[in-house]
Amino acid sequence: MTRRQIMKFAGIGATVALRGTDSSRAQDSVHAAVSVKALLFDTFGTVVDWRGSIIDEGRAWGKTRGIAVDWARFADRWREGYAPSMDMVRAGKMPWTNLDRLHRAILDDLLKEFHIEGLSEEEKDHWNRVWHRLKPWPDSVAGLARLKKKYTIAPLSNGNVALLADMAKQAGIPWDLILSAELARHYKPDREAYLTAASLLELKPEEVMMCAAHAADLRSARSFGLRAGFIHRPDEYGPARKADDARPGDFEVVSTDMVDLASQLGA
Repeated sequence: MTRRQIMKFAGIGATVALRGTDSSRAQDSVHAAVSVKALLFDTFGTVVDWRGSIIDEGRAWGKTRGIAVDWARFADRWREGYAPSMDMVRAGKMPWTNLDRLHRAILDDLLKEFHIEGLSEEEKDHWNRVWHRLKPWPDSVAGLARLKKKYTIAPLSNGNVALLADMAKQAGIPWDLILSAELARHYKPDREAYLTAASLLELKPEEVMMCAAHAADLRSARSFGLRAGFIHRPDEYGPARKADDARPGDFEVVSTDMVDLASQLGA
């Protein structure tokens, strides 16, 4: 069978195969897509626009409360606490603590930093749950709906199960099931997070593709045997920080957005 026939049989456009730097890499891409049965997705930044969502809700909420702060900076500062707090858990310096509780601890410090006072516990809890209400990127739901027809799709996020379920319900994200680092009680990039997800799906690691806008997440997944699909999200951090980039051949698939990922995977 010729390479073109293989691609046609797999239902994959020529763009996937031709993105490799050589013919062997092109064939590896085709083989990866054919063997994959499930797609797992990083969520914050890859599927949903965390920064824009927090800024928009902050501005609307601030108007009702008479609170005038730099909501873009507030969102960036909240996100800056994300990795350090999880690293405390990963290093054993804190017992297992889900992301809602970590976000709340960061929020309590931010309220002091931004001199936001007089909030009730109910208001603080509601504001902390803004992470449950994040809005998807414009292409996310359409792309995932296409991918769902061919693959099992689920988040594999450091967000806790309740957070991810609420987000999916409100944003119309069509997951087949909810997977989370919480189920392994290990945050990514720990191996347990990735391999527990594959095990729960009763699949081999190589039958699972991790999809993310974050190269480090994908490199970690690959180191434990999963496939990797990169999705460009150049606006994730706004002007605060340059988003990750990837070149053709860096991962099994490198896509411009969720719809392009679906096209490349034949969905």
